[in-house]
Amino acid sequence: MASVTFKNNPVTLIGSEVKVGEKAPNFTVLANDLSPVTLETSAGKVRLISVVPSVDTGVCDAQTRRFNEEATNIGNVEVLTISMDLPFAQKRWCAASGLENVHTFSDHRDASFGEAYGVLMQELRLLARAVFVVDSNDVVTYVEYVSEGTSHPNYEAAIEAVKAAK
Repeated sequence: MASVTFKNNPVTLIGSEVKVGEKAPNFTVLANDLSPVTLETSAGKVRLISVVPSVDTGVCDAQTRRFNEEATNIGNVEVLTISMDLPFAQKRWCAASGLENVHTFSDHRDASFGEAYGVLMQELRLLARAVFVVDSNDVVTYVEYVSEGTSHPNYEAAIEAVKAAK
């Protein structure tokens, strides 16, 4: 399993670590209108899955904005931002952010995504910061488990992986 800290304190990740070349695990999260969303919902597209502890924090806000702005320029890429925030809080954040193409999803109900991708922090019941790129055939082509939860991911490497997956 990936070794991750949050505010420099070690955390235990629950679930299975995802690796490049594997078939992406399916999951069920909730959209802002409480409808269920799965990996299959965006079948046939390249997916950049941006995992954040909470969209209401500075690094998470910056990560969500950056990936959505850069991916919009690439085209035919679905950016999924997943956190444990309630769908209502995500909807409020989206409205306040001024971003129109942001797709935020909540793993709060079942922690389905967190367990399937090995990012559920046992001690906090939050998701560890991570980035996954899944190609149009549902194969994982890029994985980054960010070692410190308050640090930024490698934006450039993730965007390059999205371009290569197209």
